[in-house]
Amino acid sequence: MLPFEKAIVIIPTYNEIANIAKMIEAVFGLYPNINLLIIDDGSPDGTAEIVRNMQRNFKNLHLIERSGKLGLGTAYIKGFKWALERNFDFVFEMDCDFSHDPKDISRLLAAAQSSDLVIGSRYIDGIRIINWPFKRLLLSYCASIYTRFITAIPVLDTTGGFKCFTRKALQAINMDKIISNGYSFQLELNYKIWARGLSIKEIPIIFTERRDGQSKMSGGIVLEAIFAVFFLRIKKMLGMI
Repeated sequence: MLPFEKAIVIIPTYNEIANIAKMIEAVFGLYPNINLLIIDDGSPDGTAEIVRNMQRNFKNLHLIERSGKLGLGTAYIKGFKWALERNFDFVFEMDCDFSHDPKDISRLLAAAQSSDLVIGSRYIDGIRIINWPFKRLLLSYCASIYTRFITAIPVLDTTGGFKCFTRKALQAINMDKIISNGYSFQLELNYKIWARGLSIKEIPIIFTERRDGQSKMSGGIVLEAIFAVFFLRIKKMLGMI
C-alpha cells in the first residue's frame, strides 16, 4: 500500500477556471486519501472561488490565495514550506492543465519510496510530448542538452514540472536562497538536490500540451533558464550551493 495519506500534491493556478474543477475531481477520484493544495495567484476568472466551493465536498482540499501574479517559483516555495510544517513525507509538483496525467501520481509515489526526488520525464526512453509544435520541441530538447553539458547533472528532463520530492529532499534545500522564479526554478531544485548527493530518478510520462486555457510559456522564461544554468554552475564551483 502506498502512503497516499502522507502525500500532498501542490498545484499553482492563475486563470485556470477551465480546468480546476476537473483536476480536483480527477485527483480525488483516483486517490481519495491524498491531499491537494491549490495556490492561486489572485486569478480574476474565479479559480479560487471554485476551489472554496469544492472544499465543502473534499476535506483534503486546501487553498492558499495570494494577492497578484507572484510567479511559479514563489508559489511552490510557499507550498513546500506549508507541507513541511504539516509533516507531509511526499510533496508533488503538478500542473493544472492536464499536461500531467493524474494517473501517473501513483507511479511517482511508488518510485519515491526508494529515491529522494522523482521526475516525471518527457525525454527518458524517447521523446514523449504530444501536441507541441516542432520549433518548441526542438528548443526544449536542445535546452536540456545544453543544461546537462554546462552542469553535468545526470537528468534528461531538467525543466519538467511533474515531480515528487521526499521530505528529506526538500529539507536539504535552503528555500530562502532559491534564485529562480520561472521555469528555471525546476532546474535549480534538481541541481541543488543532486549537488547535495541525494538520489534522483526519472520515470517516463507522456506530456500532453494543455487542452483548455492559455499557456504560460514565453520567450522570457527560456532566457531566464539559459542564464540560470551559468549562475548555478558558478555557485557550485564557489561552494555556494
